[in-house]
Amino acid sequence: MPSDILPIRRALLSVSDKTGLIALARALAAQGAELLSTGGSAKALRDAGLPVTEVSDHTGFPEILDGRVKTLVPQIHGGILGRRDLPEHLAQMEQHKIAPIDLVCVNLYPFEATVASGADAEDCIENIDIGGPALIRAAAKNHQHVAILTDPSQYEAVIDSLKALKGTTIADRRAWAGAAYARTAAYDAAIAAWFARERGDALPARLAMVGTRAEALRYGENPHQSAAFYTDGTNRPGIATARQIQGKSLSYNNLNDTDAAFEAVAEFTRPAVVIVKHANPCGVAEADDLATAWDLALRCDPVSAFGGIVAVNRILDEAAAIRIARIFTEVIVAPDATEEAKAVLSAKKNLRLLLTGGLPDPAQPGVVVKSVAGGFLAQTRDDGRATSFKVVTRRAPTEKELADLQLAFRVAKHVKSNAIVYVKDGATVGIGAGQMSRVDSARIAASKSAEAAQAAGIDQPLTTNSVVASDAFFPFADGLEVAIAAGATAVIQPGGSIRDNEVIAAADKAGVAMVFTGMRHFRH
Repeated sequence: MPSDILPIRRALLSVSDKTGLIALARALAAQGAELLSTGGSAKALRDAGLPVTEVSDHTGFPEILDGRVKTLVPQIHGGILGRRDLPEHLAQMEQHKIAPIDLVCVNLYPFEATVASGADAEDCIENIDIGGPALIRAAAKNHQHVAILTDPSQYEAVIDSLKALKGTTIADRRAWAGAAYARTAAYDAAIAAWFARERGDALPARLAMVGTRAEALRYGENPHQSAAFYTDGTNRPGIATARQIQGKSLSYNNLNDTDAAFEAVAEFTRPAVVIVKHANPCGVAEADDLATAWDLALRCDPVSAFGGIVAVNRILDEAAAIRIARIFTEVIVAPDATEEAKAVLSAKKNLRLLLTGGLPDPAQPGVVVKSVAGGFLAQTRDDGRATSFKVVTRRAPTEKELADLQLAFRVAKHVKSNAIVYVKDGATVGIGAGQMSRVDSARIAASKSAEAAQAAGIDQPLTTNSVVASDAFFPFADGLEVAIAAGATAVIQPGGSIRDNEVIAAADKAGVAMVFTGMRHFRH
């Protein structure tokens, strides 16, 4: 037998999730391993007809404190931590009658699931595992001599290794040890995050983040970059909860753009469609039904919409699916879809259809993280929605203008800064995104609107008699003047510039209504 193969003479099995436990135990027993176990795991093994020794019988120390102390004893931790290559360790183990344990199989009390269920604080705290992490960390540290299993997905490899090699390899034990520390780190991070939420501290002094790899991606933003998709366990409706109904696998850019589109469409209460290209909306509309909203959203920028991502905030129906299917679309994401809509889209083999099962709550608190050299930036999610509209011009907006202004400002929240958004009749008619100059954003949006009007056979720019939103204040009047020249009759912006009076004066001179929100929506 190669020197790195570890035979398993004694195994400790104590799991909360008993998936695959019996098959693993049978394979161990077939190799002559003694099975140590506790509580429900021991009962499951006995019920399966397997010989099992209770930990309390093995140690001579009973479970106490309602089961809080059962494995936290020298006979267990000494059996795990003792090094078989050090004579002094072996002598001490023999002196204290500590039997070696060669495999530890532990998964933890379901703390994350308990929190997700909405349980009260007492139940959450009772589901914080203490002995389990201690066992895992001890076995992982001594992986040269002990195999540590923390997930049922690892059992098959152990069973195969037992059959082929009569033991486990050092390569496997090292890999399982790494996975074990990742598991306890994730567990502790979830507990720390819960305590932070309980005390209302969104950005604690030590921010512990963890993700579970859901999928290894072909590449990142570019083919020379590696990438993977991780879920954070919050189950926020979106790409993390989505079922892919059809189409090829999603790329890094697909996932990023789909998330941007779905978060944006969740802002609307009426049936709405958001079309995204390169993480920026290029068409947004709300209407009485999705098909009409699609037509209006597409009209804003049909060129950019080609090969884009489409998000809807209602069950995707057949009429909308037929219209969307007329152009090449990378992804459609919806809370759900009718069977008729699925049938329509099934003819588009390269189109991915994602169904999330719900909509994210735009007002739900959360943390957004961005990496920088040597660290990362963290901020709370932009869950703000302007509710106060201060009229600062001589003319107040009409009721119709105010409704469009609110929609425009909501869209601007999801457009990369500097953002300028023109809206007319519940639909975007021009979007300028990500420019270094706000004036350029206003010009680009107006120019694209004119192109869209020409493509649609309309004899005037779509921005004629529109309203306009700016994600941040106009530092000078020039950006506003571009919007007025494009046909905007009302403006919404945060205000707060030292030149607000100049900007207000320019609006008054043109007879344009302007409201301040006092809320900025930069998005970098």
